[in-house]
Amino acid sequence: MTDAVPADTKPQARPERPQSEVPAKTATPSAQAIELRRYYARVQEDLLAQGLLRTDGGGVDTPFTDQMLARNFERIALAEEYTRGAGLQPSSGDLGDIKKWTVPVRVGVTFGDSLSAANQAKDRDILSSYTRRLSRVSGHPISLVSSQPNFHVLVMGQDDKDQLRATLDSIAPGMEASSRAIFLNLPRAIHCLVVAFADSNASSAYRQAIALVRTEHPDLTRQACIHEELAQGLGLANDDPNARPSIFNDDEEFALLTNHDELLLKILYDPRLTPGMTADEARPIVQSLAQELVDGGPS
Repeated sequence: MTDAVPADTKPQARPERPQSEVPAKTATPSAQAIELRRYYARVQEDLLAQGLLRTDGGGVDTPFTDQMLARNFERIALAEEYTRGAGLQPSSGDLGDIKKWTVPVRVGVTFGDSLSAANQAKDRDILSSYTRRLSRVSGHPISLVSSQPNFHVLVMGQDDKDQLRATLDSIAPGMEASSRAIFLNLPRAIHCLVVAFADSNASSAYRQAIALVRTEHPDLTRQACIHEELAQGLGLANDDPNARPSIFNDDEEFALLTNHDELLLKILYDPRLTPGMTADEARPIVQSLAQELVDGGPS
């Protein structure tokens, strides 16, 4: 299996309240892990102090029209942030083709030993609820499973490197070296990431995805990473500074999937859009769908 375009490899800082205690673990955390927790707690506090990381999904202060929704879809679903097979090298920003799953998405989670049992249970509940929401919104079969997943969510941290390496060897032995290196040596500025895979470089139909969420994040940050990485792994792979209200925007205004983002998923998984469809082919369909969803006026 060969790598398709990384769906997201960028900061996702979306916190709630910093945890006052280090989660209970079987081993003492390393100095590096402790410092990462402190760092992400500070990032979270700073964003919250600015009124960012909203969890309300958008409201009367964030109106958008069908034209805005269609434009945002093009930039988020058809443009790519990074060049295929080139690690973190930015892409040209040109519009590509429709990328989505055509097979049921079976989400499985693997926790690193550095995450407490209580937080593991919390994250599993979030994944269970969120996969049901994604399936309902998209109309595509998406579920949390205990065996034979094709969308792997790895919740691991600095002290889980050996476990992460072994897991990648098991689930993606053919992963390109550039993608593997990102997972194993994640820069601090990248809070979480997802890489989606197709059967070949010529295919736009996803068959596997791997997301990594750091255990060092506070609760809301981990939840936000889950929200964005799963949605991006479904095919909403890019960010755009003009998308609002949206988590596909590096301004960090919203922490969790918004009402606007649900509409993007509805458009992407409408059967009238098929993997490999070009931007020119998709545009009239997208515009029609956007108008249907927003009724031709502000939402």
